[in-house]
Amino acid sequence: MSHSPIWPSAAAVVLICLATLGVGSLGLRWSRTTSDFYVASRAVNPWWNASAIGGEYLSAASFLGIAGLALAYGGDILWYPVGYTAGYLVLLALVAAPLRRSGAYTLPDFAEIRLGSLTVRRMASVLTIGIGWLYLLPQFHGAGLALRTVIGTPGWVGEAVVAMVVLINVVTGGMRSITFVQAFQFWIKLTAISLPMIFLLLAWRADGAPDPAALQTPRVRATTAVTLPNTVRADVIEPVTVVVDGTVDGVPTTGTRTWTPGSIELGAGTTVTLPAGAQVPHVAGLEISDGATWVTPSSGAGGRGYPLYRVYSLLLALLFGTMGLPHVLVRFYTNPNGQAARRTTLAVIPLLGLFYLFPPFYGALGRVYAPELLLTGRTDAVVLLLPGRMLDHPWAELASALVTAGAFAAFLSTSSGLTVSVAGVLSQDLLRGRFRSSVLGFRAGALGAVAVPALLSLLGQNVSLADIVGLAFAVAASTFCPLLVLGIWWRGLTPRGAQVGLVVGGVLAIAAVLVTMTGGTTSAAANALLAQPAAWTVPVAFAVMIAVSLATRSSLPDGAARVLVRLHAPEGLGLGQRS
Repeated sequence: MSHSPIWPSAAAVVLICLATLGVGSLGLRWSRTTSDFYVASRAVNPWWNASAIGGEYLSAASFLGIAGLALAYGGDILWYPVGYTAGYLVLLALVAAPLRRSGAYTLPDFAEIRLGSLTVRRMASVLTIGIGWLYLLPQFHGAGLALRTVIGTPGWVGEAVVAMVVLINVVTGGMRSITFVQAFQFWIKLTAISLPMIFLLLAWRADGAPDPAALQTPRVRATTAVTLPNTVRADVIEPVTVVVDGTVDGVPTTGTRTWTPGSIELGAGTTVTLPAGAQVPHVAGLEISDGATWVTPSSGAGGRGYPLYRVYSLLLALLFGTMGLPHVLVRFYTNPNGQAARRTTLAVIPLLGLFYLFPPFYGALGRVYAPELLLTGRTDAVVLLLPGRMLDHPWAELASALVTAGAFAAFLSTSSGLTVSVAGVLSQDLLRGRFRSSVLGFRAGALGAVAVPALLSLLGQNVSLADIVGLAFAVAASTFCPLLVLGIWWRGLTPRGAQVGLVVGGVLAIAAVLVTMTGGTTSAAANALLAQPAAWTVPVAFAVMIAVSLATRSSLPDGAARVLVRLHAPEGLGLGQRS
């Protein structure tokens, strides 16, 4: 384990929080009206908006989760960055400009404008809040993991820090403040993920460039002590002699023990010291892959059954879920017009592609230098641990501080965007009329947007950050994607068709989320279908919306044709697009 001092990383967290508050204060002087708080008065230029989108989109799952999945599953995870980035191509082609021309503040606004139904609006509001809260869970969980890993604080400390900083920025400056913050934090994150990798690769070359794919099983390179933060069930692949201080299979154990192949339960707080060269026992459910399997995409590395289905379903969720994420869509409402929305999307794609070059390298190096994370199950910590494992003083401390700052920038920026989108819906649909001004209602909504997921964040402890975010994508793809695509491109969508489709798609996807987060089933096929449900929930949602709309075509909104003209006509024609 690294014995580097913790103060540089602690100082980095303090500095990034202070910088976030400082940059956010720039928007405070201009945030006075409802439009300022909700959509920054629709005056954000494309390049600034693209940086802000990159800032909020690159979440805990991007900064920590992809690297953790790469350590555990190897080439199988390369589809995540592909899908995260390519989702903006679909958004560009189908949604970006028409959505901006709708003049909506929020996605429920769009639903009401297009369908003229308060019921559809309320359903969209519930889904927006649910997806936002589901997406916020890994941000708070990741913040707790980061501070616990680099400083040793309890998990709630990181959650409290992120919640407090986000609330201050959102309630004081709204979308204007958040736009400044997210654009600034994108470049912080890009620097924090890329610059340390240069030094890590130089250290890897100096160490003889050990090939991660050449390892038949992950083994510790030196004597390594691992303290388990939670109770875990681990699988032992080959006999290994360890030093234990804690609880094994419910029995207090201290001293040297030889574990034979099989399954054991290690209590929370147990410390296991592995001798140099020992094969690492791994958390139950994660099968250790040989080098060839680990490096090959779609190979089912890590024991994930039905790999081809998982890949196609994951890509479907990411490609079509992007357009349904509330915090992504709200940024397009801040563009001056539809043409600017398209330019924003084009600028986002290379920015995201550049960032996603780096996390897989952290996972690959982690297989060599931090394999003991497979025992704790906390592979998401690999980005934070590698600098201390591979670099010498003082570069180890500086690189650790930089990646910690980048991780916190990820938590803060994504949480800020999610809080704005959820607060907007809460204030407009649940708190309207309860406060003397809409700005006060927005601020109360921001408090509710943060408080609920912060209290529930412990529910995601046994699921990786990227997996939780992937489930949020699946819910968005199964609900808002059909609503947006059909609402923008098909005149025949009716309020009843939208209602039934949202219910069916939402219930199926959310049920899959809940079953997966509570441990899944005993069937490998069922687990694959539930862990990646988009391949069947998205087609079902589309089919239901279309079928019910055809059966209820007499209820087609009177103004549907006029709304569609507004969505698709260029702004220069002056056909009444709302500003």
